Amino acid sequence: MRHRPQPPEPARLPGSFAAVSRWGRTLARLLVPVECPGCGAQDVTLCAACAQVLDRAPTRREADAPRLDRMDGTPPLPVWALASYAGPLRGIVVAWKDRGRHDLSTVVQGAAYRAGRAVAPWVRDAVGQVDGPWARTPTRILVVPAPSSGAARRTRGSEPVRGLAAALARALVDAGVPALAAPVLAQRGRRGRDQVGLGSRSRGARLRGVRTARRAGRQGLLRPGTVCLLVDDVLTTGATLAACERVLEDAGARVLGAVVLAATPPPRRGGSPPEVHLPKMLPLPTGRVNLGTSRHGERLVGDPCGHRAIDPRQGPRAGR
Repeated sequence: MRHRPQPPEPARLPGSFAAVSRWGRTLARLLVPVECPGCGAQDVTLCAACAQVLDRAPTRREADAPRLDRMDGTPPLPVWALASYAGPLRGIVVAWKDRGRHDLSTVVQGAAYRAGRAVAPWVRDAVGQVDGPWARTPTRILVVPAPSSGAARRTRGSEPVRGLAAALARALVDAGVPALAAPVLAQRGRRGRDQVGLGSRSRGARLRGVRTARRAGRQGLLRPGTVCLLVDDVLTTGATLAACERVLEDAGARVLGAVVLAATPPPRRGGSPPEVHLPKMLPLPTGRVNLGTSRHGERLVGDPCGHRAIDPRQGPRAGR
């Protein structure tokens, strides 16, 4: 009896679904022209003018986050941010995190590295001032990324904030501060929404599900007396960082502070957006429209997304 040849097995896709998804997005970028996420300039990953917002020295911004206020006289968690979550930086963060622009990861993580080098002296001093029950705290700092929901991980195919934590940990090590990027936090449930579009109350309610990750207990990373530094992409109300701080402190850890890429600016009186003087080297927004004149008589231009700026090439209104 002759054996019939078996049909060949169907070819399997290499790697995980996340890897295939990233490959598909990369192929799409080859077919669709790339543009600068900050200003819309064509055929450039990130223009030099927009990249400058990532070169700024970090500043303290916890005063702009109401959820970090403990209302008991205790100072809020120190938070360092590179710049306000507006203009080119907002476009960069959104494209990198939610629109598949993995080609921006090197630039964004480089900014996190520089921020880590800048805050390293402060971290070293804060650890050196530990006393009382924290006197035996290990010198190694756990750099803890804020956790993403399962839905967000599946949509993005990765957790971008983990890359920020890894870059920040490398910066601390290079500055002489022992550090380790450790994703020791997770979120309960499988249907958690991402925070984009949620209000302050909804953010706080959803983040009550933050917990310590199982791997943290198995690997012995999170123990009483551990010193942590939180990392996130954007500081809005402070609900995310407050929830993470609470869970880590309940586990016996001490949270020194947090580092973020951007902080949402506080509301302005009157609700009008700020007017920004554009440098001559920065291209004007694509599809710009005339918006009249500013209160100082300078001509205003804007784009369909609602951004507006003073055009330095047109000068003040004639006759002023």
